[in-house]
Amino acid sequence: MVKKQLSLVSAVLFLTACADNIPVVGPYPKVGIASWYFANATATGEKFNDEDLTCAMRKKDFGKYFKVCNIANDKCVTVRHNNFGPSRYFYDRDRIIDLSKAAFSRIADLEEGIVRVTVIEE
Repeated sequence: MVKKQLSLVSAVLFLTACADNIPVVGPYPKVGIASWYFANATATGEKFNDEDLTCAMRKKDFGKYFKVCNIANDKCVTVRHNNFGPSRYFYDRDRIIDLSKAAFSRIADLEEGIVRVTVIEE
């Protein structure tokens, strides 16, 4: 029963995104949890800068841009994918993206730590 309710919530959020004329490209939009993180280096070899608008995702399509929108307040930020994560071993499976500190602060208060988002490929 719980899985059916979660699937219904995901479907409603997906349809809401589509109703707002957000383009659906490939497997996007995705709905899940975003957090902010810090790293020393990235999977692409560049030095991590928490002031850049970047993200980490489980896919290896580095260099692509994604629009991340906080579902609670409709704030959005466009980020460049340059790192691999979040780790499925240490985090909830609903966590679909990690944002740099600067990117997260554009859509939510850093003290929140995690927020529910929609991710759209740009």
